[in-house]
Amino acid sequence: MKFFYQKRQKIEALWARLLQVERLKKLGGRFLLIALPYGWHLLFFLVPFLIVLRISFAESIIGSPPYAEIFSWIDGTFLQVKLNLGNYLFVLEDELYLKSYLESLKIAAIATSGCLLLGYPIAYGITRVQGVGRTILLMLVILPFWTSFLIRIYAWIGLLSTKGLINNALISIGLISEPLTLMDNNFAVTIGLIYSYLPFMILPLYASLEKIDQSYLEAAYDLGCKPLKAFFQVIVPLSYRGIIGGVMLVFIPAVGEFVIPTLLGGSDSIMIGKILWNEFFFNNDWPLASSLVVMLFIVLFIPILFFQKILEPHTDSDNEESD
Repeated sequence: MKFFYQKRQKIEALWARLLQVERLKKLGGRFLLIALPYGWHLLFFLVPFLIVLRISFAESIIGSPPYAEIFSWIDGTFLQVKLNLGNYLFVLEDELYLKSYLESLKIAAIATSGCLLLGYPIAYGITRVQGVGRTILLMLVILPFWTSFLIRIYAWIGLLSTKGLINNALISIGLISEPLTLMDNNFAVTIGLIYSYLPFMILPLYASLEKIDQSYLEAAYDLGCKPLKAFFQVIVPLSYRGIIGGVMLVFIPAVGEFVIPTLLGGSDSIMIGKILWNEFFFNNDWPLASSLVVMLFIVLFIPILFFQKILEPHTDSDNEESD
């Protein structure tokens, strides 16, 4: 009996070690799974942002690089730090930069609203199609990504210019006698943004709408709810995650867009992305441009916090339901 008891103890100890090893493997796998995306963001977002933040406190000089170092050693012993706040004060005092921020936020908000109004019925319509038809519709949404972004924006120049396809068609059918000014204004920029970022709105909306159980609609119909009312009271609230995800994916990059305002907006467009390009590459004022980038990050961080606050109560309720 003593022999079997000792064997049993050894087996139990070995089994405990095996379980511990398995737990360590699972923890290691989870750590790697989490570390990869966080490491990616750390390397390609946080580190460049810290470099830009350091440059924003430097003084602009004529040289290469065109800014003075903010850290220097005195007699090789004492570390001297020279922080220049003049760049931020200049940005806050100059009306041009304030106007460019407000213009960027306004155009991005209009473009995001347009993408939501167009993308929601498209995404909902795709979810109502079954089989191969749904795959084909999703491929049509993704298809523009197979073409160069620059070529697609240049195509809008051919459509919106005074001698473009739209003006020629309107003149030929007699609706207008002179070409409309569709280019080199905020209207063209908004159209370009909606066209370019519409797939980024459709895809998260589709992912959210596709998970909704259609029996909810049937229950609403059985209770006497009309289709339109059921859509707004059942489908729309259940797809809030897709709405918030699509809005963030469109609004945030649209604020800092550079290519579309440059090609379609002309000289009248003063979106912040265009201002940043001019400060970096024409004026060669890297500290001022870096301060604009930092303030743009702060401006964009506010809507991120806002959307996070919206998601928090829903996340808590979801966790309670799952428990």
